[in-house]
Amino acid sequence: MSQQITPELRQWIIDQARAGHRPEAVLAAMRASGWDEATAMEAMESTLQGFIDSLQKPTVQPAPLAKVAVPEPALESRPSTMQAGDRQVQVLMTMENPRVVVFGGLLSDEECDQLIELARPRLARSETVDTATGGSEVNAARTSSGMFFGRGETALHRRIEERIAALVNWPVENGEGLQILRYGPGAEYRPHHDYFDPEQPGTPAILQRGGQRVGTVVMYLNTPAQGGGTTFPDVGLEVAPFKGNAVFFSYERPHPDTRTLHGGAPVLDGEKWVATKWLRERVFV
Repeated sequence: MSQQITPELRQWIIDQARAGHRPEAVLAAMRASGWDEATAMEAMESTLQGFIDSLQKPTVQPAPLAKVAVPEPALESRPSTMQAGDRQVQVLMTMENPRVVVFGGLLSDEECDQLIELARPRLARSETVDTATGGSEVNAARTSSGMFFGRGETALHRRIEERIAALVNWPVENGEGLQILRYGPGAEYRPHHDYFDPEQPGTPAILQRGGQRVGTVVMYLNTPAQGGGTTFPDVGLEVAPFKGNAVFFSYERPHPDTRTLHGGAPVLDGEKWVATKWLRERVFV
């Protein structure tokens, strides 16, 4: 069966180039994920040539999202702790560009354990959004297993969602349901953006459900023995996964200038469990 060179694959190749990975390393990763060498070479050559050509042309930066606010914690007074609804959390690190905040103790140990146990029976191979069709697909760039809870599915989910809404000043109804992911030894999520590329044909259908994604909260449900950090290659940042902590980042426009390229580094020992909450521009349906 022939392998198709999808827009998702091309974007992944570009993200690897931006992250500084050498072509031979990218090719090796594709071959290890099952890609035919000839197809992989064709995808790399055509994608990278187009990428180089685009860098030689004047870049027209897209306008910000129609003067819509993005999620933003109340950090003007530089607090070390914040009240997030029913729970006090620590402010461990902040960064302006990209907008990244690391919170300590967003979830209790009991809440982390409960989310894992509720998710475990429903896990399946993780998929990524296919912006060519508006659907989803299994992708070599993502080697975790996962599942989605419906928004407000249980009292536990409602409590956590309300806590996040209070913490980042964003309505509960503008959030997608929690996604739970498990990464075993060697599993990773290679660098990518969470926003939807406006140039892809499937994006309009995706945006009908609540507009662009404008923020992400990644919550760590356990502490891996080694590896598994959340990386931001454009700024050389890696956030260590620690049970109960979370990393928040926002992106006011669907453009690499937001510097929100990020990934899940390979787990080197043990396993990593995370809960991801994506925040939309409008009510998510």
